[in-house]
Amino acid sequence: MMVIRDHLVRHPDRCTDQAVCVPICPTGAWLSTPPYKFDPSRCLESCRLCLDACPSQAIYGVFKKGEKLLEPQKK
Repeated sequence: MMVIRDHLVRHPDRCTDQAVCVPICPTGAWLSTPPYKFDPSRCLESCRLCLDACPSQAIYGVFKKGEKLLEPQKK
């Protein structure tokens, strides 16, 4: 069974409000005003520009295998 990215999450406690995710997004999926909400319908499945650009790693992907959501590993 294939693992696919289901959606992205912005962790509000980690976000520094630098908003690097907003201008780097090619589809405008991140809204440009705090709290920087995300429109998953505009996100490209294979794109990870915002994840890579975020200096505080406040954005992470939630993945799905079949119908089961895979939780991020806790450290």
